[in-house]
Amino acid sequence: MVCGGFACSKNALCALNVVYMLVSLLLIGVAAWGKGLGLVSSIHIIGGVIAVGVFLLLIAVAGLVGAVNHHQVLLFFYMIILGLVFIFQFVISCSCLAINRSKQMSSMLLGGS
Repeated sequence: MVCGGFACSKNALCALNVVYMLVSLLLIGVAAWGKGLGLVSSIHIIGGVIAVGVFLLLIAVAGLVGAVNHHQVLLFFYMIILGLVFIFQFVISCSCLAINRSKQMSSMLLGGS
């Protein structure tokens, strides 16, 4: 049977959300493992990574439920949130590329790390 129409989109979206769920669980697990072994001493970094993992897990569950149940409103908000996450990541990436080595060193000195 040929995969076409909404069935193919549904299966692809379900597979993508399962991958998102695995990545989020990996983020949470690696952060907890790093804290448990003492590899990372900053609680702010651990908390941030765990928060990103939980946020991604919630978004993936919303997308999975929306795709399985054909819930258009949930899929709409899923699309909007993923779009905002993409824009946020793009802005952070551009700002990281714009900072040169001297600005990195001065911000490290000011941060007290």
